[in-house]
Amino acid sequence: MLGAQAEVRDYEAADEPSWLRCRVLGLLRTTHYDDVWPDKRRADLELVAVDGDVVGVLDVSVPGAEATIDTVVVHPDCRRKGIATALLAEAVRRLERCGVRSLDACVREEALGWFARNGFAERSRYVQVHASTAEVGTVLSAKYGLEPVGAVLRARIERETEMRQRFERVHVCRRVVRELRP
Repeated sequence: MLGAQAEVRDYEAADEPSWLRCRVLGLLRTTHYDDVWPDKRRADLELVAVDGDVVGVLDVSVPGAEATIDTVVVHPDCRRKGIATALLAEAVRRLERCGVRSLDACVREEALGWFARNGFAERSRYVQVHASTAEVGTVLSAKYGLEPVGAVLRARIERETEMRQRFERVHVCRRVVRELRP
C-alpha cells in the first residue's frame, strides 16, 4: 500500500534533483548500478511518487499504440510499500485512456517478479554485454583515431554461454509486455 503521505503525480521540473537522487539510489544495488544520468531525460509520460522528496519514478515513452517503460524505480528506503505498483496503475489508467494497446519493458532478473505480478508476460530474451575497455578491444576496432573505452552490446540469447565465457558482465534481458484495454 502506498504510504499515507505519498502522492502520485506528474513530474515537475523542480523535481529533477530529487528525481535524480531517487533514480541513482534506487539502481545502486542492482545490475543497473552504473546507469547514472546527470540530467533527467524527457519521456512522454513522467510520473513521480512524492513524500516530501521524490520516492518513486516511472517514465514511459509512447511512440504510438505501444508504449515502453523507460524507468521505474523506488528509493531503497521506501520499497515494499506499493509505490511502484501505484505509479504503474496511474500510468496504465492514462495510457488506456489515450488508446495505447500494450506496455512493454526490457528487464533483468531482479525485476522480473514485480513485472509478472503486475500482468506482464515475457515475449523475448536477449543477452546484454557490458564490455570493459580491455574486453571491447577484443571485439571492436575503431576508425578516425577513436579508441573504445567500453561498450554495451547485444547478442542473441543463443549466444549466452559464449558471451559469458568472453565477458565478465553479461545479463539476460527479457522483453515483457502487458496488454492494455484501450
